[in-house]
Amino acid sequence: MKKLLVSLMCLCSMGAYADEGMWTLFDLPTAVYDQMKQYGFQLSQDQLYKSDDAVKNAVINFGGYCSGVVVSPDGLVFTNHHCGFECIRSHSTVEHDYMLNGFIAKSYSEELPNEDLFVSFMIDQKDVTEELRPLLEGLPLAKQGEKVDSIENAWQKEIRKQDSTLRVELKPFYENNKLYCTTYRDFEDVRLVFAVPKSMGKFGGETDNWMWPRQTCDYSVFRIYADPKTNGPAKYSKDNVPYHPKHWAKVSMEGYKPGDFAMIMGYPGSTSRYLSSYGIKERRDAMNAPRVQVRGIKQEIMLRHMRADEAVRIKYDSKYANSSNYWKNSIGMNKCIDSIGLIQQKQQFEAKLRQWQQESGYLKNELDFDKMADLYQKRLKLTRIRTLFTETFFLQDQLTSRAWATQWGKKVEGPADKPKKQYYLFKDNTSEWDQATDMEILAALLKNYREQVTDQEFIPGFYETIDKKFKGDYTAYVQALYKSVLMKNDKPIYFNKKRYMKDLGVQYGLDLNELMSQINVNRRQLNGEIDELERYLCAAKLRMEQDMPNYSDANFTLRMTYGQIGEYTLGGKPSGYYTTARSLWEKMQKSADNFEYFAEPVMHELLSQKDYGKYADPLTGTLQLCFLSNNDITGGNSGSPIFNKKGELLGLAFDGNWDSLSSDIFFDRQLARTINVDVRFMLYMMDKWGHADRLLNEMGIQ
Repeated sequence: MKKLLVSLMCLCSMGAYADEGMWTLFDLPTAVYDQMKQYGFQLSQDQLYKSDDAVKNAVINFGGYCSGVVVSPDGLVFTNHHCGFECIRSHSTVEHDYMLNGFIAKSYSEELPNEDLFVSFMIDQKDVTEELRPLLEGLPLAKQGEKVDSIENAWQKEIRKQDSTLRVELKPFYENNKLYCTTYRDFEDVRLVFAVPKSMGKFGGETDNWMWPRQTCDYSVFRIYADPKTNGPAKYSKDNVPYHPKHWAKVSMEGYKPGDFAMIMGYPGSTSRYLSSYGIKERRDAMNAPRVQVRGIKQEIMLRHMRADEAVRIKYDSKYANSSNYWKNSIGMNKCIDSIGLIQQKQQFEAKLRQWQQESGYLKNELDFDKMADLYQKRLKLTRIRTLFTETFFLQDQLTSRAWATQWGKKVEGPADKPKKQYYLFKDNTSEWDQATDMEILAALLKNYREQVTDQEFIPGFYETIDKKFKGDYTAYVQALYKSVLMKNDKPIYFNKKRYMKDLGVQYGLDLNELMSQINVNRRQLNGEIDELERYLCAAKLRMEQDMPNYSDANFTLRMTYGQIGEYTLGGKPSGYYTTARSLWEKMQKSADNFEYFAEPVMHELLSQKDYGKYADPLTGTLQLCFLSNNDITGGNSGSPIFNKKGELLGLAFDGNWDSLSSDIFFDRQLARTINVDVRFMLYMMDKWGHADRLLNEMGIQ
């Protein structure tokens, strides 16, 4: 490990490209900050991270899957509409459809609590690599992970003794070459305050997803509540009061122009910029391609049922959105990988790196390219099968979800070490799923899995039952499955009764679990060796290119990326850098041909105005909706605030562009752009549609 650490320590004074990099803040290189200043940034480095009024103090992890920003002294939060979508859905009924019609809380008492929703503020971060190195040296990566988990648990207990509102996370950076410890404070009482109708919050649907130009008003509003005595975190209580933060983001009404400084802070989820050419090929052929194939089948069925029944739409809107988002992302990523010849580019770089390694002797006995190629080739088939398996049998339908639940956990009567009885208990959750939809999806996916996986070794045992007992009729088999004991609600299902083990659904779950275990065992040894080689590859690249950017891959920790407002050019055609209300109104007129361009009459009226007052851009004189910047983002950055040179809020990041969807593994500085929703569009909707004066006043918007 010592040789690996040396390579990283040499990188402290690197320069950086303005439009690439997901930078941690506690150790932001001086060269990076200096370049930010050259681009016009006006705040001190302390105002990014250290001081009470630091920009990072207004930025939150939203729910463990998105980002957000605090925008008022009373804990008001902006995040994306698609980040708040499941919360909006959970409060919706056919009679009160907040997804379709939007939601406006007229007072604190009308703001809606959300079970299991939390937001996190990052308090502190530090590099603990040297501190932990003696405890980890000599251990394989898998054992290192176990050791790090135990250390994290011990540190968690220690910090809770000092402050019960804090928690810590230990995470690897630079492909497991470094470890950082991050301290967070979580708030668990977060309430829905405002949401635009789906026609605006998801305008364009899958037609426009990942596309530019864009006119989506992708935002929702929540509020953090706190203990009335301490202003600190508290479980939900009607007695809690709005949280009063030390710092919140001021909204800018000034707008932007090409070349203006732009900074995004948030929680990017995962990138693989150091990934080898072999890993990219595996991503394309064994992960993205099968994911697209399976989800295409599922989504067609889901959408058909949703369009036929409003109650079904409410239940599946969020599920469909979650599935289709990375379905389309996978299509776009594979397109970009091939169009730019990314695998070939990586191979050329690896040939250069191999030559440098031979000359320098660095990691000569550790980094073996031939071995890496062989290991990836052995894992390719297993990875494809695993993708098909998880896409078919995880988080798809209610019966399968319950079948897995019985494999992974149970309730007990009596002492845990000597239980008298063990049982499963499923709550009645029919408000969240539709049996006809679920059954058709499962039957179609079962048939598809059999067609896609030709190796009998990876066919679950229950397919023999389908063949023999049901004569290959998948629909009949699924109908029988849904009569399983697993579909009982609010009644204990005692697994130690003989008839339980003979149940069709129980056997289905046992067969799935057996095959999953087999796939995981087959991959486990390969995974460890491949991860070790990828770790060495990262270290060698950093050592060889000591004058290049050295940010670590994203891992859902707070990052800052900076750049500029501006368009891109593709095929000689400029993209433009913002969209207008007029362009949205024109798309609305096409709703007869595309239902995803539908908008209510009031939206036609609001977006066809000639005068948008204080919400109009001072340069163009019109209402600007979405705009482009060349910031470096990925999944998890949804809802991230985009700031101007003074640290004021310009809007929220919500998407990337189709022409650079390989950016998780390769950042294309010519084409990669972030699509942001303009805060003035957001405020206009709050004002003219929602008449949310109390919220506007709270943010200081007169």
